Amino acid sequence: MSVVTLRIPDDKHARLKDLAASRHTSVNRLLDELATVALVQHDLAVQFRAAAASGDPARGLALLDKLDNYFVK
Repeated sequence: MSVVTLRIPDDKHARLKDLAASRHTSVNRLLDELATVALVQHDLAVQFRAAAASGDPARGLALLDKLDNYFVK
């Protein structure tokens, strides 16, 4: 496991603490979850562009559905 030092304004840190508390989690876990979401979005965008380049619209639409389903909870 790695350690990352993140420098952010105090007010943003306070808001992240409030958000984490509202989700009954730690700021560390919240940032880990946000990083996961960013990576999933990136991976799906790469897959979508590859499907679009190959001319496979059905696969591209399936990936968009997967992305929509990921964010609907």
